[in-house]
Amino acid sequence: MAEAERPLRFERRMSDAEALMWTIEKDPALRSSFLQLTLLDSAPDFERFRRRMERAVKVLPRLGQRVVPPPFRFAPPEWADDPSFDLDFHVRRVAVPPPGTERQLLDLAALIYEDAFDRARPLWQLTIVEGLEGGRAALLAKMHHTITDGVGGVRLSMQFLDLAPDAPDPGPVEESSDAPERSVYDVVSDAVGHNLRRQLGVVQRGAAGSASLVTHPARVGRLVSDTVDTAASLWRQLAVVQPSRSPLWTGRRSLSRRFETLTVNLDEVKRASKGLGGTVNDLFVAAVAGGAAAYHRAKGSDVDDLRVTIPVNVRDDKSAGGNAFSPARLLIPAGAEDPAARFAAIHERLGVAKNERALGLFGSLAGVMNGLPTSVLTRVARQQAETVDFAASNVRAADFDLYIAGAHIEANHPMGPTAGTAFNATVMSYMNRFDVGLNIDTAAIDDPELLRTSIEDSFAELLKAGSP
Repeated sequence: MAEAERPLRFERRMSDAEALMWTIEKDPALRSSFLQLTLLDSAPDFERFRRRMERAVKVLPRLGQRVVPPPFRFAPPEWADDPSFDLDFHVRRVAVPPPGTERQLLDLAALIYEDAFDRARPLWQLTIVEGLEGGRAALLAKMHHTITDGVGGVRLSMQFLDLAPDAPDPGPVEESSDAPERSVYDVVSDAVGHNLRRQLGVVQRGAAGSASLVTHPARVGRLVSDTVDTAASLWRQLAVVQPSRSPLWTGRRSLSRRFETLTVNLDEVKRASKGLGGTVNDLFVAAVAGGAAAYHRAKGSDVDDLRVTIPVNVRDDKSAGGNAFSPARLLIPAGAEDPAARFAAIHERLGVAKNERALGLFGSLAGVMNGLPTSVLTRVARQQAETVDFAASNVRAADFDLYIAGAHIEANHPMGPTAGTAFNATVMSYMNRFDVGLNIDTAAIDDPELLRTSIEDSFAELLKAGSP
């Protein structure tokens, strides 16, 4: 449990990227909340779970904080303690009516996901769902992306996870002293100071770079080459104006969601990935893309390429909370029916995407975009979202048994944000399971079950193609 005991560090102010996610939610289609659906073999001890979350709020102050926007958007919003924080608003228990099928659970989870967070409160909610078939239960962990990303969410969950069903509760945590209330003058002056420090940093870095070129003229050629490569990378990521490639999904978006799940054997995924000459993530993206293309064929519409957005993890500090990813957009040959050929092409394109120089500039670009009027910013963000067909993400969890308040975790199906795309496919590996969650916009995809079965068949094709 060393990882669980490592204190997480959160910044007082949102990063520019987080502020961008927060602002563009003026368009509800661009909400960035995500939900983790965890299946349990039995109902957990709710009072025990509640005690763990009460402790977690003390260990992770972010859980007790709400967003405070600065006046006139001088700087990114900051986090401040919620003076009316109520744990029972965020930690809930409900039950589904008999017979308690998994479909009932998924539909309930989708409804909870569709409800927007109250922006006057901390942006998270944990719901224990009881009454499932066979005495099983579930945990629906909903969180706003400005708090953390998928990797950070796994680390946050360690506050209520155990290695044994009868694990003792961790020791008490000392109450932290309340921070003094800040005046309007303090808020405004701090926001202005933040902007000045940021601009000064840009000037200083530029001056340092100029001095280096004077003392080391040989670096000029390398700088020119790097600048050209970076400009080309920015062009590939930002100069996308064509609409999404799907003839079925383009322009069809709503706020209604349907959740679907599927599971593949992780050992088989690893063997097939190695046999095909790539990684587990390559196989995941190839399976989802192949399934999406098969869905089109079943609907009487062929598709060659589809554009996908994939978060590239840039986290290098295991103590950091918040977000540490950059979104990459790329066209992938979804329509290639030969699974091995599709895998090889996607492996190559994902390799290029991971090395895009533009990814390292995402935070700076977000800072520039945050200077735009909100109406302009949301319109630009919506236009960019409309260039993408679907989103995909891969998150690793534990490879050993975990428990929540005495209940054994059987599966984890993450539901990532669609963010204006037709669907989001996110996978989490746990034990020997490769659990996929599909968050589907029902206006874009009118047959969610067909999409799920198409992706399942695509996985089967790839596993067969990569087997010895």
